[in-house]
Amino acid sequence: MSHLSGSEAGAGPQIEAGALLAAIVENSDDAILSKTLDGIITTWNRGACRLFGYSAEEAIGKPITIVIPEDRLHEEDRILARLRAGERIDHFETVRRRKNGELVEISLTVSPVRNAAGQILGASKIARDITAQKRAAAMQSLLLREMQHRVKNLFALATGLVTLSARSAGSVEDLTRDLTSRLMALAAAHQLTLPDLDKEGSAEASATLFSLLEAILAPHELGDRRRISVRGQDMPVGGGAFTSVALLLHELATNAAKYGALSTPDGTLDIHVVADDEEVSIQWVEYGGPKLGSAPEREGFGTALEQAALRGTGGTLSREWRGDGLKIDIRFRKSRLVA
Repeated sequence: MSHLSGSEAGAGPQIEAGALLAAIVENSDDAILSKTLDGIITTWNRGACRLFGYSAEEAIGKPITIVIPEDRLHEEDRILARLRAGERIDHFETVRRRKNGELVEISLTVSPVRNAAGQILGASKIARDITAQKRAAAMQSLLLREMQHRVKNLFALATGLVTLSARSAGSVEDLTRDLTSRLMALAAAHQLTLPDLDKEGSAEASATLFSLLEAILAPHELGDRRRISVRGQDMPVGGGAFTSVALLLHELATNAAKYGALSTPDGTLDIHVVADDEEVSIQWVEYGGPKLGSAPEREGFGTALEQAALRGTGGTLSREWRGDGLKIDIRFRKSRLVA
């Protein structure tokens, strides 16, 4: 029977722990690597291969700068200086470059590696891809800005509707009835610009361009005196384009009601739709609005909403400020509009 010394008996668990730790590092989803204080890569796990595109054979022995964009090289100098001072760097958000040249946003944690005597020999790095989180944060910011923009517009439109209703009302009852109907129509038009999560595509697929325009512009009509005309060729608006088109038309109607022809009782709006096999053209022409010497200053986010809606349908939009009003030319690819 063989006998193990105390040191030999303790070696087994240490070896097992070391092997377990190595396996955890090698199979981590995060990129885990080490480097010398001169910035030379010494280890490179599978997560690093996936994140940066270099195999371990390609990376080990190379400078860490192979994954650092030129405009970020100064970061490595600061990191090495802090490591030599014994500092740990936690969750530093930056940008690195993959082998194929693509940039990736990462969160980086860097720790000094010491020997038994406490001397710093190099560094370990953990890099995590945060591209999805960054995109989600950007989308959240965009949605918050859109919400603020919409709320501001709704208050402005409500104020304008009160003024228009008051001009034509003969009594308090008339004012109440007229204003209530306008506000309900405005709410219905606003709802069209929001995707219906419970009825995916069902109601949207049956809508036509004329019915969409009618719903969005209804709050701005003046009782029996029609001041908005929609003519030309009607056509279906597919579920894929519905929200984008509704958002665009709602934004144009909002601008007309705040600054243009629909902000005055004598203003009129003429919309003419023409289509061929390739393209759908909407001519939006306003008459009788406030006199403008030049194009007014427009809200930046309203413009951003328009551009986002146009991208969703492959559309274009141009404005012409004329002496008698505003002319807008909107063009969609027909295949994108009806799909």
